[in-house]
Amino acid sequence: MLVLIYLRLQIRFEIGALIQNLLNNNNEQAMSVIGHFFNLTKPTIMLLVVVTGASALALEGSFLSEPGKFLLAILALYLTGGSANALNQCLERDIDSKMKRTCERRPLPTGKLSPTAAYTFSIIIGVAGTLIFALLFNLLSALLAVATIIFYSVFYTLWLKKSTDQNIVIGGAAGAMAPIITWAAATDGMALTPILLFLIVFLWTPPHFWALALFCKDDYKEAQLPMMPVTRGDKATINQINWYALAMVIASLTMVFAEAGVIYALVALTLGTIFLKKTIELRRENTLSRQRGLFGYSIVYLFALFLAIVIDGVV
Repeated sequence: MLVLIYLRLQIRFEIGALIQNLLNNNNEQAMSVIGHFFNLTKPTIMLLVVVTGASALALEGSFLSEPGKFLLAILALYLTGGSANALNQCLERDIDSKMKRTCERRPLPTGKLSPTAAYTFSIIIGVAGTLIFALLFNLLSALLAVATIIFYSVFYTLWLKKSTDQNIVIGGAAGAMAPIITWAAATDGMALTPILLFLIVFLWTPPHFWALALFCKDDYKEAQLPMMPVTRGDKATINQINWYALAMVIASLTMVFAEAGVIYALVALTLGTIFLKKTIELRRENTLSRQRGLFGYSIVYLFALFLAIVIDGVV
């Protein structure tokens, strides 16, 4: 009971401070606090999640004539995905404080937000997104969203990430769920197309994160996380990157047998060829610039590939 009273007082204090800043026209400070909450959702990652989810809606097509429903589905996706990311930061705040990549950038290790406020925000947006799926769309999409939040924030964050160097491979399933969730919201069912989209993102995740892990290896050592470059070394990691990248490109081309058209096929072939070229170059010459180059291009690749799907679906 005392804990609940403390939490309620802490939440009221922080929300009250935010409202007071707005009433006092201290807009800069208020917007800064709002920005810290926004950063909890990992907006860069969520941009890719939104694009992959929107691509499924574009290919399915029924919401293209109902932009309100399209936007609500994307909003619900952002809220539930952002909730999973925010809970991840809450649960990993001690780890984040040990890593150079995160200790000065994320709001919890920098003390910009309290854990109580962060947890509360995470739960509120997760519940809000789930309710949108359940009440405005269907129960299937809501259940898939909740399962994704639980899988990523509990199973992956608390256990998987700390127990095996295959953490990114298995945990990548959570980040790949967006097309399946939005397709379910539109149809209350499943089909081959969203499964193929899921597969592309699932296979993209290991090359993307292992490229990051290669040049952040010391960070992961400090945090005692068993990322593959730490447990098996650079050579084994780069070999895995090459195999997963090849599988990803093949999976991307199978979309031509589903809903994708000629525009997508040409974009997928071009982007995939460049991706494979970069992985081969990294295998030949393992340098920091090539590691960073592959990581940066992997983001461009996924964004451009799924944007091509959206364009293909609309056109």
